[in-house]
Amino acid sequence: MRGTAPPPSGTVDMMWSNWAGNQSATARTVVEPATVDETVASVEAARTAGRRIKPVGSGHSFTDIARTDDHRVDLAKLAGLVRIDRAQRLVTVRAGTRLRALNQLLASHGLAMPNLGDIDAQTIAGALSTGTHGTGAGYGCLSTFVEALTLVTGTGEVLHCSADEHPDVFAAARVGLGALGIIVDLTLRCDESYTLQAHERPAPLDTVLAELPTLISENDHFEFYWFPYTDRVQVKVNNRVPTDDRPLPRFRGWLDDEFLSNTVFEGACRLGRSLPGLVPTISSISARALSERIYTGRSDRVFCTSRRVRFTEMEYGLPRAALPEALTALRRLVDGLPFKVLFPVEVRFTAPDDIWLSHGYQRESVYLAIHQYAGMPYEPYFRAFEEVAKGLDGRPHWGKLHYRDAESLAPAYPRFADFLAVRDRLDPDRIFANDYTERVLGA
Repeated sequence: MRGTAPPPSGTVDMMWSNWAGNQSATARTVVEPATVDETVASVEAARTAGRRIKPVGSGHSFTDIARTDDHRVDLAKLAGLVRIDRAQRLVTVRAGTRLRALNQLLASHGLAMPNLGDIDAQTIAGALSTGTHGTGAGYGCLSTFVEALTLVTGTGEVLHCSADEHPDVFAAARVGLGALGIIVDLTLRCDESYTLQAHERPAPLDTVLAELPTLISENDHFEFYWFPYTDRVQVKVNNRVPTDDRPLPRFRGWLDDEFLSNTVFEGACRLGRSLPGLVPTISSISARALSERIYTGRSDRVFCTSRRVRFTEMEYGLPRAALPEALTALRRLVDGLPFKVLFPVEVRFTAPDDIWLSHGYQRESVYLAIHQYAGMPYEPYFRAFEEVAKGLDGRPHWGKLHYRDAESLAPAYPRFADFLAVRDRLDPDRIFANDYTERVLGA
């Protein structure tokens, strides 16, 4: 047991809200530990007082997974490099390190994450705890790159976990929902720095679905975006290449990624929100606005893009073979809604993994992410799609909106009961619980 250091000073009644603006809370106390000992002291202080405590990262989850009106642990000061083993390509960082900072750190040592999602604003612990993923048939979620982690449990114990040390905790905590303890550091298995060639192009949906097996198997990373009310998609493939010989011109990058994808798209969404009858036309124009482009760049700079248009999101992981049925049902659903959908649907692919609460546990997955512009109605849309996904053995992304509870989720995860047993052992007093964990895991 550690924890001889006094708890760090707190700030009372500090308001918190997430990136999307759909979750907010005012905590009784906010602590900002900068060390493992300070983290332990914070946990022990909360436990002694009979209070609950919740770690919070960058606020990029859409669910209430990080919401608390009790003790909030801000991870901002628990960030940075702990150690690096360049020969083994192993890098240990503190839990509050943002992905953007991590990518810069790795690049400075000639290393890179093997795969990434499409934004880099999250803390590494938050991204892993919710099952954040990218796309690529050879890659699981980001948590599959974790070689070890250090966890402060609900009893104040500091556990160092890996496949060899506390393997059951390791299998649970890599996607732990913040329910098992506070992650203070992680060791990541990295790759040598590499260059990606991106090829983005518009295409008919039916053509992409017909070519799906080839697109998935012959590209390192493949995804597509379907534009509602159209039969059009935007295809994006990223493949590793030996040289960065086709960089994107600065003006073209600004035009596509900042002006069209953010400024113009924001304006189109506002117009569609005010005049819903124009949305199908806007969607059709959007499907053709981004023309074909091929370019190369440092891996993280190709994977990650700027997202300034606010939205709410639901994402479901499904067995890969269920994609045609899911898309057919989704298209019919969108056409029948009493309001319009302004955002495209993102479709990605991942490999199986062995992490107990990973959406990709023991199966090849396809992910469908549905979005709605901020201020637009979304719940009927999301609930209707969730019914489709449930019928196809879907698993909801833990950081994105869903309406499932523990009774509904337990059959979807073969190791669900094992995860609960680990939680009983590590957090017997449920000091890391909140409304979200009680709903999805039970009390």
